[in-house]
Amino acid sequence: MSRQAWFMVLIGVVIVMVGGGLRQAFGVFLRPVAIDLEIGRQLFGLVIAVQALIYGVSQPAAGLLADRYGSIRVIVAGALLYALGLWLAASAVSSFDLFVSLGVLVGLGLSGPTQVLVLGAVSKVVPENRRSLVFGTIIAASSLGMFFFVPGVQALLDMIGWRETFYFLAIGIALIPLISIGLRTAPTVETAGAKQSLGDAIGEARSHSGYVLLTAGFFVCGFHVTFIGTHLPAFLVDNDVSSTAAAYSLGLIGLCNVAGAYIFGALGDRFSKKNLLCWIYTGRAVLMGLVLIVPINDVTALIFGVFMGLLWLATVPLTSGIVAQVFGTRYFSMLFGVVMMSHQFGSFAGAWLGGYIYDTTGTYDLMWAASVGVGLLATALHWPIREQPLARLSQETA
Repeated sequence: MSRQAWFMVLIGVVIVMVGGGLRQAFGVFLRPVAIDLEIGRQLFGLVIAVQALIYGVSQPAAGLLADRYGSIRVIVAGALLYALGLWLAASAVSSFDLFVSLGVLVGLGLSGPTQVLVLGAVSKVVPENRRSLVFGTIIAASSLGMFFFVPGVQALLDMIGWRETFYFLAIGIALIPLISIGLRTAPTVETAGAKQSLGDAIGEARSHSGYVLLTAGFFVCGFHVTFIGTHLPAFLVDNDVSSTAAAYSLGLIGLCNVAGAYIFGALGDRFSKKNLLCWIYTGRAVLMGLVLIVPINDVTALIFGVFMGLLWLATVPLTSGIVAQVFGTRYFSMLFGVVMMSHQFGSFAGAWLGGYIYDTTGTYDLMWAASVGVGLLATALHWPIREQPLARLSQETA
């Protein structure tokens, strides 16, 4: 890899650490916002669910624009919308205000300065035999951001309140456009797919059973991480865990996923990516099943954060790696954007259903059980995936 390619990776790490890391800290706002605006957890969960849904639906279009016109423009536009949404959320006085700001505007903004476009930009300058490792490094940055943002945001909430915290975060996101200029493209290392049209790429993916299964399976990843990211702090506090320990539990998920994403990314360059995904989803199911039978306290909350963190977003470098490996990188941002859209449909279900079940039953037990079930389903979906590169890739690079 060239120095310019490594510099792009570094810039991508910073963008994803800030944009993606903050996205995973919104759960700590649940209790103070719900109490202040007098809305239930279901409504706050629905706001985050709408955010996730809009983020997902906008991903294929954002990816296509990035593939055609470059990632920088789309990242800048997204960051500005992201910052505007946070700024307006600070002045929300009703659930409708929160839907428009934290839900719609932030959801649209997230299509820019997060992993899909950054991975798309980097995929074109990284050789195939290093791609999974580099993808894992960038995803690890999102988790590192989560580790810093969750306890940091909780500290700001305790010191200055949730409105002022949103203002502070909006200013930070508004700085991303200044950083994104570093994603100027280095020399590409792969031209596979350059002769392919957009229509052919879409048709090819739709007819590939592995792509369909991968897309369906990624729904479960979104279901898991957004349920936990949105409701874990409140669930732990409900079980007499201190708010500080609850925030650190979520933060530890981010810290430990730095190792998890990097390790599984590196393993993905040596072993079957779809088999590794099967192990990850099975491991998540086991861990979430233990939540139902192990006593909840400060210590077990932190232990959960460690082990869940190792599995948290370790799915992303492997899932995105399969897309690039099978189809090439010409339309990677668009194709992975579609897969990511499924992830965000799962995020919608996880955020909203968690709040609905809690408000209906007074407990999250049914939601933890559902998370176990869909985790095992994801394992079954990934097992038959074919991850061999398409024959045309070797023909185009010959």
